[in-house]
Amino acid sequence: MKITLSELSTRDLATLSQRIINSSESGNFPVISNHPLLTSLKTMCADYDEVYTKQIYSGKGVSVANADGKRDDAFRILKNFLNGYRKMTTLSNYQFAEDLYQIFRLYGIDMDRESYSKQTAQMKKLIEDLEKPENIQKLNALSLITAFNDMKSKHEAFELIFAEQAGANANLRMMKSATAIRRDLEKTLKSFLNLITAMKDVPDWKLLYADLNEHVKAAKNSTQNKPTNNS
Repeated sequence: MKITLSELSTRDLATLSQRIINSSESGNFPVISNHPLLTSLKTMCADYDEVYTKQIYSGKGVSVANADGKRDDAFRILKNFLNGYRKMTTLSNYQFAEDLYQIFRLYGIDMDRESYSKQTAQMKKLIEDLEKPENIQKLNALSLITAFNDMKSKHEAFELIFAEQAGANANLRMMKSATAIRRDLEKTLKSFLNLITAMKDVPDWKLLYADLNEHVKAAKNSTQNKPTNNS
């Protein structure tokens, strides 16, 4: 049974390993039942399956982007209202709008274009400033408390999902790398196939060798028959 396991695709390696395990545990070959090398192969295969089927990152990126988009919208609505109102000097309380807009300018009127981390830091300071009693009074006078609370809640929602993503990504990075696990699986599978090959002329092992050899041939064919890109 000669096969270069490193040439197999991620899926083909997983498929071959599982087929070898299934055949060995079918009950048709008592000689290999509960063999330590088979047990080791099952463990390696399970580890490999967990890693190669998982996403590299947490998969929360879309949720984070959506939360950030909602936060940006709420920020722009409040900022644009203040910017327009402060220019209408004939309206009452226009000075309140001017005062509040200057707070936005202080922390960055374009913060919605910044990185997640920088925007979060600046947004936190902006909210803290707007929550001061004198500014809450101005927001009330302009009937903007609802808009302010919406911006604040969208910011808090973003911080929550961003923290979840950071935690999930950290956990994924702590897992053993897919490359290392594949290397371990290849080594164990090779040892197992070498054992079967070495015992192929022993009566109780002949049928097992023949059965597993068919799976190896199928795996080799899957590599050799892959379509080529001639464009």
